[in-house]
Amino acid sequence: MVIGPLTAVLLVGLYLLLSGIKIVREYERAVVFRLGRMTPSRGPGLIYVIPLVEQFFRLDLRTITLDVPSQDVITRDNVSVKVSAVLYFRIIDPNRAVLDVQNYLYATSQIAQTTLRSVCGQAHLDELLAERDKFNARLQEIIDTHTEPWGVKVVLVEVKQVDLATEMQRVIARQAEAERLRRAKVISADGEFQAAQRLSEAATIMEQHEPAIQLRALQALAQVGTEKNRTIVLPIAIDAVRAFLSRLNPVDS
Repeated sequence: MVIGPLTAVLLVGLYLLLSGIKIVREYERAVVFRLGRMTPSRGPGLIYVIPLVEQFFRLDLRTITLDVPSQDVITRDNVSVKVSAVLYFRIIDPNRAVLDVQNYLYATSQIAQTTLRSVCGQAHLDELLAERDKFNARLQEIIDTHTEPWGVKVVLVEVKQVDLATEMQRVIARQAEAERLRRAKVISADGEFQAAQRLSEAATIMEQHEPAIQLRALQALAQVGTEKNRTIVLPIAIDAVRAFLSRLNPVDS
C-alpha cells in the first residue's frame, strides 16, 4: 500500500495534534513556555500543549522528604560531631520553582547542608543535645527564608542524629555518673539534715513533758523484748547514779 504525500502530511499533522494532549494529576501542575515566554501554570486535569510552540514541565506539589547528609561540625566548645537531619518541603509556586532556580532540589539540599553546619557550629554540645526543638525551629526559619523566593516552602526540619567520637562518649558518661553521685550525696545530706531537725524538735518536746521520756524508754524496751535474745535492759535514772557515786566519793567540806 502506497501512502501519498497528502496522506503522510495529514498523519503527521494528526500525530502532532494528538501529542499536545496532556493529563495533569491532582497533585501536579504544568509549567508551560510558549516560544520561550512563561504562561500561567495549568492543571490539574486535561490540558493541551501546542506542539513545536510550547514547552511543558511537570512539577509535583506533594511534600518532598530530603535527607540531609551527615555534616562534620565543630561546636562552640570545640567538640567535633557529625550531625544529620531530614528536611520536609513542598512547592507553592511552580512558575518560580522553574524560572528562578535551575534545580530546586539540588539548591534546597545545598542550602540545608550549609545552614546545618552554620547553626550547629554556633551552639555548645549540651545545647545541641538537649535543645533540639529550638535548633529545628531555627533551621526551618533560616532555610525557608532562602528558599521562599524560589517558590519552595520548608514545612519541617528535624535534626535526626548527632554522632560523637568514642572518647567523647566516655567523657560524657563519666560526667553523667559524677552528676548522679553528686545528686545522691546531696539527697543523703538533706535527709540527715531533716532527721536532725526532727530529733531536735522531739528532744524539745520531751524536755517539756517528762512522762514522754518514760514512755519512750518503755517503747525501747518493748522493741528489744520482741526479738529472741538474752539481752536484759534495766533503765536507771542518771540522778540516782550520780547520788550513788557522790556517796562513794564524799567531798571534803
